[in-house]
Amino acid sequence: MTRALLLVLDSVGIGGAPDAEDFGDVGANTVGHIVQACRSGGADRQSLRKGPLQIPNLINMGLGSALELASGDAFGLGPCRNGAWGAAYESSSGKDTTSGHWELTGAPVTEPWTTFPDETPAFPDWLTDWLIAQGGLTGILGNCRASGTEITNDLGEAHLSSGEPIVYTSADSVVQIAAHEEAFGLDRLYALCEIARKLVDPINVGRVIARPFEGEPGDFRRTANRRDFSVPPKSETLLDRLQEAGRPVMTLGKIGDIFAHRATGDERKAAGNMALFDLMLKSLPDLADNGFLFANFVDFDSEFGHRRNVPGYANALEAFDARLPELFDGLMPGDLLIITADHGNDPTWPGTDHTREMVPVLCRMGPQDGVMPLGRLQFSDVGATVAQWLGLEGSGVGTSFLPAMASGGKP
Repeated sequence: MTRALLLVLDSVGIGGAPDAEDFGDVGANTVGHIVQACRSGGADRQSLRKGPLQIPNLINMGLGSALELASGDAFGLGPCRNGAWGAAYESSSGKDTTSGHWELTGAPVTEPWTTFPDETPAFPDWLTDWLIAQGGLTGILGNCRASGTEITNDLGEAHLSSGEPIVYTSADSVVQIAAHEEAFGLDRLYALCEIARKLVDPINVGRVIARPFEGEPGDFRRTANRRDFSVPPKSETLLDRLQEAGRPVMTLGKIGDIFAHRATGDERKAAGNMALFDLMLKSLPDLADNGFLFANFVDFDSEFGHRRNVPGYANALEAFDARLPELFDGLMPGDLLIITADHGNDPTWPGTDHTREMVPVLCRMGPQDGVMPLGRLQFSDVGATVAQWLGLEGSGVGTSFLPAMASGGKP
């Protein structure tokens, strides 16, 4: 049996992006700075954790080796002991989730996304006027760049009293709409986001995100019913090619949203990294021969990276790492496992936005033994490798690193 699993640890970057200067991110290093903070005690905030970062399984797969390759410093993490490892850089013009995932599947973003300025109002009048009119609103709140949790806390009470949704953006190409799940209504929020999606289609905005929350003033909490309304990929992806070839595809987490539900096969969701890991283990026996499982573990980014929560991020890495032996036990000899990321989100970095970084590429072929360095890769090489493993011809985008794995790697 031949199958492939691609797990994206959302925002788990390893520094060293060759074009980091263009994004103001020279020196950003998500994993490196978390390791450093834990070792120095700087991650011990609100007694959430103490002591060095404990991620032995990711280290054994090559995370420390990839970190050193990307940034020149392994930050004390040990070398790879079992697997193929490399560090990948992105060619797309954005450092967002959509660009990263599309490029991993062989569809780099060649045209810049439209972003909105860091000023108030952030959105053009025509957009807010049409959103208010078509959404049957009396107005909107926010209209600025903001942290989602902060703006919800700041404007949540005004939202409840006025009935007006909170509309905001970030450094990414995104329109985010937050509303109380009960007072405003979840279906109404989704419908408003669909209106916004149609309005911003002509100006190439990557995502419209529904951000439902619950609770009372002073205790507002996001719910698990977030939904991303993405523009479809501009070119053919690995998912499209698998669908055309009649191959089984299973997508977990927000993969369906990221690809606008195009060729995303059997979509399955769960709330939180550990629930998603449970779902993945439960779903793995359902993945047929020549099948592809594609999962996004979003909590690293949404819960800890954007919130600049170093101990929370560290704990999430440790929790994921501790579950890996369960996944290894479920792999079959014909399985290819690739663990990677889509961008960085250094929780020690100024601001609340993503950071332009290289990402680890950690691979295992079933219960393989041996160490295989793959060197510096491109994001699109990941999709090319999965395609070759599953017997598809190359698309011309990216280069498979299977030959390097078969030959013992390249320096």
